Amino acid sequence: MNRRDFLKTTSILGSALLPFSSLLAAVENANRTLGSREAFSYAWLKGLARDLASQTHESTAAELPAPLQDMSWDDYQAIRFDPDHALWSDEEASHFRAQLFHLGLYFKKPVRIHEIVEGVAREIAYDPALFDYGTSGIEGEALPEDLGFAGFRLHHRDDWQRDVAAFLGASYFRAVGKSLQYGMSARGLAIDTAMDRPEEFPDFTRFWLERPAADSEVVHVYALLESPSITGAYRFAITNTDGVVMDVDAALYPRSAIERLGIAPLTSMYMVGENDRDANWDWRPEIHDSDGLSLHTGNGEWLWRPLVNPPALRFNAYADHSPRGFGLIQRDRNFDHYQDDSVFYNRRPSVWVEPKGDWGAGSIQLVEIPTLDETFDNIVAFWHPGEAVEPGSEMLFGYRLYWRARPPAEPSLARCVATRTGLGGVVGQRREYFSWRFAVDFQGGPFPFADDADITVEPVIETSAGRIEITSARPLASIQGYRAMFDVVPPDEGTEPINLRLYLKADGEPLTETWVYQWTPPPAEDRDLRNPTHLG
Repeated sequence: MNRRDFLKTTSILGSALLPFSSLLAAVENANRTLGSREAFSYAWLKGLARDLASQTHESTAAELPAPLQDMSWDDYQAIRFDPDHALWSDEEASHFRAQLFHLGLYFKKPVRIHEIVEGVAREIAYDPALFDYGTSGIEGEALPEDLGFAGFRLHHRDDWQRDVAAFLGASYFRAVGKSLQYGMSARGLAIDTAMDRPEEFPDFTRFWLERPAADSEVVHVYALLESPSITGAYRFAITNTDGVVMDVDAALYPRSAIERLGIAPLTSMYMVGENDRDANWDWRPEIHDSDGLSLHTGNGEWLWRPLVNPPALRFNAYADHSPRGFGLIQRDRNFDHYQDDSVFYNRRPSVWVEPKGDWGAGSIQLVEIPTLDETFDNIVAFWHPGEAVEPGSEMLFGYRLYWRARPPAEPSLARCVATRTGLGGVVGQRREYFSWRFAVDFQGGPFPFADDADITVEPVIETSAGRIEITSARPLASIQGYRAMFDVVPPDEGTEPINLRLYLKADGEPLTETWVYQWTPPPAEDRDLRNPTHLG
C-alpha cells in the first residue's frame, strides 16, 4: 500500500459511534472459537521474532474473496464494526475499548489479533456478526471463516464516540492530539526509503491487545513485524493524557544487511505553505499536516528545518550523536492561515520522538517528495543508526511518541514561527541580477526586549554556495519578536540545492534556535527579472 492509499483512510478513523458490550462474550455466545490459550510475554514475542528471522520470509498477502477485491471507497466505508462487540466494554472501570477493521479496499493483508488476559493470549476469530455491512453489498455470511482482520482502533473513556489511535495498513499507525484530530502517521520501521530501488514496507502481521487493569490509564499493545529483510517485536504502552503518548520498545532481528534503516519513522504531508506557494490553483493559503522538522541534538542545539514541496525528491541527513529528540511539528495553528473548515489542518497534532537511552551515532534523515495532491503523504523523517545492520544480530530501541499540538520539549531560545521567500533586490531600484529573498520570523525566548537601545541583534548566516547580501534583523511588533531578512545570489550556472543556516545573536550569545533550509535556484535561463511570475 502506498502513502496515497493510506492517507485516504482518514475518514475511516473515527466512525461507528454507538454503545458497547463485550466482544469476548459475543463471540463465545456465538460458539466461535478464540483459538488455544497460550502464555504470553514480551520476552516470548522477542524469541518468536528472533526465530522467524532465521527462516525464509513468507508473505501474509492472500487472495481476498472476490467481493472484497474491487470495492469502491464508499462500499468500504459502509462496513462498520458493530460497537456492541467492542473489546473490554464489559468492564465498567476500563478506560479503553477496541474495535476491529475489516479487510478490503487497500487493506488486503490479513493480520491476526489476540487478546491477553492475565498473561494468557487467545486469538480472536473472524465472525461476520462483528460487523454491520450496511450498503456495501457484501454478504458477511458468504466470507471465509478464517478471513482475519485488517487492524484495530482504540477508544478512550473521555469520549467513547471517537477513537484515539488506530493501527491499519502495513506497519502504519496514528493517534490524535487533545483536539481528537488525526493528522500525520508513524510506522514501525522504514527500510530503504528514497533510494534507487523500491522501498520495503514491513508489515505488522500479528497483534496482542492486553486487557487493561481496572481504572488503568495505560493499555498495552504488542506487535510482530515481518518483512523480507527483518523481523521485530514491538511493545506499545499507550496513554491518553493531553494527547496520546506511546512508550515504544522495539527488538529488531535482521535477516539480511539493510543499507538505510529508519527507526521511529514519521510520515506527513506538506503541499503548500508560507515558504512554498506553487500550488496557486488551490483556494486555501496553506495545506499541510506539519510545517517543519524540529531537532534537539545530542549537544543541546535546537534546529528548525521548514518543510518544502520540492521540485524533485530531496534527501537530507543531519548527523548527530545521542539525539535528545526530533519530530515533525505543526507550529502554525492559526485557522486563518489555512481557511479549511473541513479537515482543520490547524488542529493536526505534532509528533515528537524522545529516545529512551543512548542511541549512539547516526543521523536524522528527512525525505521530501514532490506532490500535487494533499492525499499523498510526501514527507518522511526517521533516525538512521550509524552502526551497520548485520544479519543475525539483535538491535534494541526504546522511544516515546508524543501526539500533541506542541512537543513536550521546546527550546528556551526564540523559535522560528514563519519562513517566507520571494524575489530579492531593493524595492524601487532596478534589479541587475537575480537574487532570492528570505524573511524568517522568530518569537519567544528572550524577545521582546524592553526597548533597550544598547542591545544589538545580529543575524548569523551561512550558505553552501552563492553569496549573501542585504541582511537585516529588526523587531517585529506584531509577533513580539524579530524578523531576519537576507538575499541569496546563486552561482551563475547550476541548479544544485543551496543549504542555508541562520540564527540571531546579541553580545555574542544566541537568541534563537538555528534555522536550516535547502533552496534550489532556478536554471540560469529561467531567471528572467522582467517576468518573475514563474520563479519560486
